[in-house]
Amino acid sequence: MADEQEFEAFYRAAFPRLVGQLGLVTGDLAEAEDLVQEALARASARWSRLRAYDVPEAWVRRVALNLAADRTRRLRRKMAALARIGPPPVVPPISEDALAVAAALRTLSLAQRQVVVLHYLADLPVDQIARELGIASSTVRGRLFRARRVLATHFDEPSREVRTING
Repeated sequence: MADEQEFEAFYRAAFPRLVGQLGLVTGDLAEAEDLVQEALARASARWSRLRAYDVPEAWVRRVALNLAADRTRRLRRKMAALARIGPPPVVPPISEDALAVAAALRTLSLAQRQVVVLHYLADLPVDQIARELGIASSTVRGRLFRARRVLATHFDEPSREVRTING
């Protein structure tokens, strides 16, 4: 209990100072808060050892600075990769039918959504879906049957369900 109280006092005292310092390093106050929060979470797990340091705040600052450098390197790699692959293709606007299908799919359980998407959108046969999900083919067929019954309640005509799902 004393360790927790001691860490809480350290946290309250160090957090604003460290956020101010990291904010100047990163140029982004929200990012600085995230970095300092992560560094303090790591310090919390090691507090029994860190509290014996002359300046535990220096350890937390070093961790936060390392996290900032890691984020910068990761962002640089991501930007380089994006520059290599070029801009993404133009995505057409989402149709009203697609929105209706998405809304109807959200009414299904996750297990039913998985088999419906794999069967109707990915065009996988029942046996392959069963292998990929690690379930019996009869389970896939049962989930498809129950999902079709639920989906049929969302559409005026039963044939529209399959036509919309297949595009």
